[in-house]
Amino acid sequence: MSDFSTWDILRNLLLAARWTVVLSIVAFICGGLAGLVLLLMRTSKKRTLRVISHAYIEVFQGTPLLMQLFLLFFGIALLGIDVSPWIAAGLALTLFSSAYLAEIWRGCVEAISRGQWEASSSLAMNYFEQMRYVILPQALRIAIAPTVGFSVQVVKGTAVTSIIGFVELTKAGSMITNATFAPFTVFGLVALMYFCLCFPLSLYARRLERKMNVTR
Repeated sequence: MSDFSTWDILRNLLLAARWTVVLSIVAFICGGLAGLVLLLMRTSKKRTLRVISHAYIEVFQGTPLLMQLFLLFFGIALLGIDVSPWIAAGLALTLFSSAYLAEIWRGCVEAISRGQWEASSSLAMNYFEQMRYVILPQALRIAIAPTVGFSVQVVKGTAVTSIIGFVELTKAGSMITNATFAPFTVFGLVALMYFCLCFPLSLYARRLERKMNVTR
């Protein structure tokens, strides 16, 4: 018979949930920075940069996150480098996020009319000046809602990292289930916590989308 109370289960899950939040934030920020670089490459006038960024995006969008995680975790280990589950999880989610964010933002950039490019070009602006002062500020308004919406996928994607031993919410749920023999209670609470993390983000994304449609 288990000596764990519901409060004991909940308290331990809450402790693990903080790592889910931290990993999500790290992956989203680092993925966003990498995604911005990919965006600039994807919309560059140089064909080589466009081809490289397109191939990168196709690889990480066209393969399962779980496979990417395995390849990084075990692949780096084959090189004789001792990699922790935290580093492997953060790197895998960063690469995964960057590919999707780059495509989301590319769509937003391409939604800006060609007249804006032509007008800024007539002012003798180079590509980076056009992006910085004219295109990106306008694309930002369009990009906010889908970017916030994608953050929900990042939070849910952290569950996959439990496979390599990273102790986040899902992994903690499995460990607590083995100790308490109460899978329904434990994973019911795990599902509730994921919902509490993701639902506010979904609501915020929909609210932003409606707001952006009104302002446009």
